[in-house]
Amino acid sequence: MGSNELRLPAQKETAVATIEKSTETRTLTGADILVESLIHEGVSAVFAYPGGASMPLHQALRLQRDNIRTVLPRHEQGGGFAAQGVSRTSDEVGVCMATSGPGATNLVTAIADAKMDSVPMVAITGQVPQAVIGTDAFQETPIVEICRAVTKHHYMITADDYSNPADVQAALLSIPRIVKEAFHVAKTGRPGPVLVDFPKNIQLATTDQPIDFDPPMDLPGYAPITNSAAPEQIRQILAAIRRAKKPVLYVGGGCINSGASEELTKFALKTGIPVAMTVMGLGAFPGDHEQSLHMLGMHGTVYSNYAVNEADLLLAFGVRFDDRVTGKLAEFASHGKIIHVDIDASEMHKNKEAHIPVVADLKRVLEQLNEAMSDDDVPQIETWSEQIAEWKEKFPMRYHSEGDFIAPQHAIEELWKLTKEKDTYVAVGVGQHQMFAAQYYKFDKPNRWLSSSGLGTMGFGLPAAMGVQLKHPDSLVIDIDGDGSILMNIQELATLHCEKLPVKILLLNNQHLGMVVQWEDRFMEGRRANTYLGPVDHPEALGEGEGGHYEETYPDFVSMAKSFGVEAAHVRSKEALPAALKTMIEHDGPYLLDVICPYQEHVLPMIPGGGTVKDIIIE
Repeated sequence: MGSNELRLPAQKETAVATIEKSTETRTLTGADILVESLIHEGVSAVFAYPGGASMPLHQALRLQRDNIRTVLPRHEQGGGFAAQGVSRTSDEVGVCMATSGPGATNLVTAIADAKMDSVPMVAITGQVPQAVIGTDAFQETPIVEICRAVTKHHYMITADDYSNPADVQAALLSIPRIVKEAFHVAKTGRPGPVLVDFPKNIQLATTDQPIDFDPPMDLPGYAPITNSAAPEQIRQILAAIRRAKKPVLYVGGGCINSGASEELTKFALKTGIPVAMTVMGLGAFPGDHEQSLHMLGMHGTVYSNYAVNEADLLLAFGVRFDDRVTGKLAEFASHGKIIHVDIDASEMHKNKEAHIPVVADLKRVLEQLNEAMSDDDVPQIETWSEQIAEWKEKFPMRYHSEGDFIAPQHAIEELWKLTKEKDTYVAVGVGQHQMFAAQYYKFDKPNRWLSSSGLGTMGFGLPAAMGVQLKHPDSLVIDIDGDGSILMNIQELATLHCEKLPVKILLLNNQHLGMVVQWEDRFMEGRRANTYLGPVDHPEALGEGEGGHYEETYPDFVSMAKSFGVEAAHVRSKEALPAALKTMIEHDGPYLLDVICPYQEHVLPMIPGGGTVKDIIIE
């Protein structure tokens, strides 16, 4: 934990010591034990929305308000994404909490999102009492079964016989072990979400027995990968690098999860190998460095996709060969050897055969490579570097910026120029603005970019930024969002105001579901089908408008933000944009800047789904 985080290590130790002393002398409920177990795991905040089946937990949180902060999101999904904001930007595992039934099911999307992006998270749900489980009781859902496919692991805290006091006591004493295991499983190996379902009868049950808050774990069969590569594998990798004439580093979110960015940068600079990053890998290597190919894949740079297509050696580090990167699998990186390093054995050969598969911790592998590499192992790639420089010059990232309209790319580029020297975190929603941000905001550090990349969940940006701001109160936190995406969780503006979280929102407002419009334009002859977000009788709804919506937008986001207590302003003119951005950044509190953009903009380059580099659309 850093000095700018919610609680310093010394404060945590004091909280734990206070709890240990208090628990020696008082009767504890199951809810008390769970909350105090969270504090022992270093949790500084819980994003929790109360309900009938979780009320005892909220009463327990109330008693511990000096040791753990409870944040009330305005929707459970918002709480789940806020918990991700904590996990994605710190060593702390984010925690969200909801009641049974609809409260629990409202967490499912955030849980699935964390599973897809390998984000550690612990989700706690209240459950109806054991006596009525399975009877379709009020607000009962089998949340463990619902989430089985989208969690890394799951628990339900129950007594073998809920009518037997001894069994209930045993269940209470098991709570610290279950919580400890939940956090261990969430953050070790390939990270992911863990669900803890907690019936109300066990929450309310009491015990006078002493509680061991650091019990031994019982996880037979769980052996997360922590090893290095075998020495012969390191020799094989170095031999392949030494012989390569056109090597490329293909780096994903696994590099950031393993904390390997520093070692990756050292390795890349030592070898001179160019670095292409997935949308989850942005920030693993400085985006504005001359060796950076920036993002590859469907909306990646032309030169990154050309380089991967021509590579004779692909160093795939912490990636899963996602379809948005590979396009047509048979054609992806088909000219060379593939070295795949990942902590998850199930990823090996899943989508693409690797010539040298290495199941290991990427940071350790990079440490081994850096230590073992000699000057003789550095590849001779001057001609390759010249070819890439030529592609960069011929195919730069560019966009149209005529007139006084604000192109979304221009807004993001201007934001980057104003904030790149600050300690800035950027969260995004999902859609065109997400891809524009990935293309035009150059990240030079890991864990500063938050994107729902695997699941592609609209509404992610605002609550994720909320969690980041809570965890990093002294940093600049920005949500770059779209008018369609932000409406999915717009209610979290209330949380920003009430919890005093100064998140800045750059809203790129084009009155349309921009990415779907782009696909309509490219592949469906421009036929509009429910992609205009204004009134149904507006000509834009049929694709027959002339852009008149720039003068009058729907809804009025500025009035909406102000009704929540969040300061806001419109900007329509490119000339007025720099001053408007400066006002947003410097405002003391949350701020929404509604930037009116043309909907005709497309995210380019673009490789159509299932296509190849040969199909890349540039204009």
